[in-house]
Amino acid sequence: MRSTVKDVATRAGVSPKTVSNVINGTAFVRPDTRARVEQALADLDYVPNLGARGLRNGRYGLIALALPDLSTAYSAELAHHFVEEGHARGWSVQIEETAAEPRREQALLSRARSHLVDGLVLNPVSLADSVVDEHVARGPLPPTVLIGEVEQDRTDQVGVDSVAGARDLTEHLLATGRRRIAVVGSPGVPETAAARQRTEGYRQALAAAGVPHDPALEVPTPRWTSDEAAGALRAFLDAHPLPDAFFCFTDSMALAVVHVLWERGLRVPDDVAVAGFDDVEPGRYAVPSLTTVSFDLRGFAATALDLLRDRIEDPDRPPRRLTVPHAVVPRASTAV
Repeated sequence: MRSTVKDVATRAGVSPKTVSNVINGTAFVRPDTRARVEQALADLDYVPNLGARGLRNGRYGLIALALPDLSTAYSAELAHHFVEEGHARGWSVQIEETAAEPRREQALLSRARSHLVDGLVLNPVSLADSVVDEHVARGPLPPTVLIGEVEQDRTDQVGVDSVAGARDLTEHLLATGRRRIAVVGSPGVPETAAARQRTEGYRQALAAAGVPHDPALEVPTPRWTSDEAAGALRAFLDAHPLPDAFFCFTDSMALAVVHVLWERGLRVPDDVAVAGFDDVEPGRYAVPSLTTVSFDLRGFAATALDLLRDRIEDPDRPPRRLTVPHAVVPRASTAV
């Protein structure tokens, strides 16, 4: 038999209301009382009845977070912060991987439209391949916040200014005296908004410095993974002279590039500089430590969830687009 809130309350020696406050995080509970309730929840293997909760108040206390690729360090760190910030707001967070497939997004949006989750945070890689437009055509979206660089004005969105971030990182490399700067992760097939924007920022910095644009220095990858970056770099090095620097559009790709350069007997930064984007933890402890574009991932998650909360409470308000600040963090991989 499923344990009830009353069962937990009896075991912990508290009222059912106190148990509810501990589960939902809706009111302060003294630490010693909270500890007794949490122990009783564990002892009784309590599982909340989300269906009953939804029938009572129209909400389930459950949101979904959908990311394209859960295998990357960036996704792992971002998901962690979403879960922590979600719990602080009284939400459980269901994490899904879309693999940038429209049918998976379709299922998640349908679930949100059917009120099986209270809201959805979605990271479409390309709006052209996303089902957001299709759902807008059917009527108002369920409470949805988009994250990332995809360009749209249909619902709330949180992103980082990828054009400015890439421009700033390229300017940093130029300031160290590097002129032949290659990028890894430029638009491939399919083209993504993030790849297009970061390439644009890179080109802007070159133009402002009077450095000629060389298309051969833009290394495309179909996906932003370590394996794709490593394969693309090996092919590039077989066909082209070594540039002064590699600017990789994610830290995971940058770490793969450092590895391939080591395979070839090349030293970073002595022979060639390497930089990334996202400031994930492995890059801080790499040898050499990785120069990158950094932004506050926890603040990013908190901002997205605040927008989602506001959207749930006021479904008809105009959509908002917010941009989190970024900064270039110079480390050993681009030292001179």
